[in-house]
Amino acid sequence: MAKQIWKPGNMVYPLPAVMVSVGTEGGETNIITIAWTGTICSTPAMLYISVRPERHSYHMIKESGEFVVNLTTESLVKATDYCGVRSGKDVDKWKETGLTRGKANALSYAPIIEECPVNIECKVTDIKELGSHDMFIAEVVSVQVNEEYLNETGKFCLNETGLMAYSHGTYMSLGKELGTFGYSVKKKK
Repeated sequence: MAKQIWKPGNMVYPLPAVMVSVGTEGGETNIITIAWTGTICSTPAMLYISVRPERHSYHMIKESGEFVVNLTTESLVKATDYCGVRSGKDVDKWKETGLTRGKANALSYAPIIEECPVNIECKVTDIKELGSHDMFIAEVVSVQVNEEYLNETGKFCLNETGLMAYSHGTYMSLGKELGTFGYSVKKKK
């Protein structure tokens, strides 16, 4: 199989496409779409988002020290895209997308997005200046999940929410199940 050599670049795809909601002490709120995000620690639960300093939400996160990662679904693809291509300096993204601000459980300023099935409330613990983006490292302080996706035993069925991903400029649905964690070494009955 022949390979081409390309200049260094990020080709780790697919990624989650999440809407990050932010707020200030003065009551201003905004939504920014982020694909540079991920888990970095289990205990304590921590994640990161990387944001360009020139983005409208950047200083809101830096000043408040908090944000909410809201998982997105196929039904929210248009709002997700809109919040990534329009600036909160110019438009009210809540109004333009019809998304609903909700109360965070453990944060003071950043709201949750009610329409998202999972809202991950975060407090910034460190900021790494990296180049085009700065990485906000954060501890997860609370998680809200939509009760609609709890089964009869109380298990949260995340894969039934219609989550979407971002891959090389395209929003994608997640597709069919290929296996579960550990299936490759599971003993056969």
